[in-house]
Amino acid sequence: MKGTFYIDSDVFLYPVLYNDFKESEKARNILSQIEGKDIQAYTSTLTWDEVSYVVERTLGKTDSIEIGRKFLNFPFLRFIPVDDEIIRRSQVIREKYSLKPRDSIHLSLCNRAKHIRNYNR
Repeated sequence: MKGTFYIDSDVFLYPVLYNDFKESEKARNILSQIEGKDIQAYTSTLTWDEVSYVVERTLGKTDSIEIGRKFLNFPFLRFIPVDDEIIRRSQVIREKYSLKPRDSIHLSLCNRAKHIRNYNR
């Protein structure tokens, strides 16, 4: 699998919380490809919040802090900040597709990742 991908919180949460699920192995494979520079990966700065929040609710604060640190230091993962342009696009996306607010933000960020990749060609 080559290319550029927008990665959401599930890719980080499945290996931590649901080790025996089929999706966990897929997620570990994606993370290995990011680490090995086989794929170019982007995520939102909001993903840190999502990962930290879910891990804290499930495993506790200590684990959440550790996983949050590992997430921020994950090699070759690029972060796209949520700025006013992203939020404005998210509103348009939400109205057009009736998505939840956070899903609209992620879709807007995914579109920005495509733009970044096209710019870097």
